Amino acid sequence: MTRRPDDARWTPPLRFRRPPDWARQQPSWRQARPALIADALKRASARPSGNWFVVGASRDIRAGERPYGRTVGGVEVVLWRGEDGTPHAGSGICPHLGAPLRDSRVVCGTLVCHWHGLALDGAPFAGWEPYPVHDDGVLVWVRLDEVGGEEPLERPVVPRRPEAGALDAVFTAVGTCEPQDVVANRLDPWHGSWFHPYSFVDLKVVGSPDGDGDDAFVVDVSFRALGSWVVPVRAEFTAPDPRTVLMRITEGEGVTSVVETHATPLTAEGASRPRTAVVEAIVAASDRRGFALARAAAPALRPLMRRTAGRLWRDDLAYAERRWALRSTGRFPG
Repeated sequence: MTRRPDDARWTPPLRFRRPPDWARQQPSWRQARPALIADALKRASARPSGNWFVVGASRDIRAGERPYGRTVGGVEVVLWRGEDGTPHAGSGICPHLGAPLRDSRVVCGTLVCHWHGLALDGAPFAGWEPYPVHDDGVLVWVRLDEVGGEEPLERPVVPRRPEAGALDAVFTAVGTCEPQDVVANRLDPWHGSWFHPYSFVDLKVVGSPDGDGDDAFVVDVSFRALGSWVVPVRAEFTAPDPRTVLMRITEGEGVTSVVETHATPLTAEGASRPRTAVVEAIVAASDRRGFALARAAAPALRPLMRRTAGRLWRDDLAYAERRWALRSTGRFPG
């Protein structure tokens, strides 16, 4: 746990580390056993999701005149907020003549089709049916039973996050792959300092799933901060449902902070060119006194947090897309 300056055990968050020679790192390919990653992915895929899918950030679905649209598993979904802020979701196809409701308007909390004025207040009407929707304060989820095909759950499996006072940001990117390829990328922590040397150094996997109850990858790693200054932490990677990987900091700076990576299929199952949205929520916490300033500066910091996530996902989506390209042609060696 990070200690405050008035505690004798307080330590500064940064350490000086001379830039490592990329080629002189200890190879990690022997530890990154394909069967180990495949088994962890298989167990994750067997966990229930209750047919819930992350569609976007809570703050992206604003009260106002513009609805929010997303396609999930080939199903058009439209979302908006009522006058009291309650989120509503349902088919994005107008039941009258098929207008795209994502392009319509919200008037006094009612979604009004821009083709012929059919008005929807979130309740079933004129052949339009709502979908269950859940806003957890950071992300918005929609339940699509015809897409998930599982036993429905009343609420999504939302990972435990830091207590109140955390700083959050949400990054979204889209790649040509399936959700399992995104999850597999996150269940391979060994690639970190090789594939992302601009962000990670001294990465060592000190614990991996044993398939007998302990299903976490435990990683010691230093995040690069400024130049040769790094922030060492210990983190755990787990997969609470088939389309989510959670990284939680358990020791070092920012204990309890999490990064939730959610993989949402955009295309229907079996599509020749599947598309998957990566919706990543970064929820940072610290008990340092200065963290209150960071929370106050949240509007300015969120773009920086999204930019940092985007740099990583530029590479990690290339990993996921490569994995799918090899799988889809029978050439994947894992």
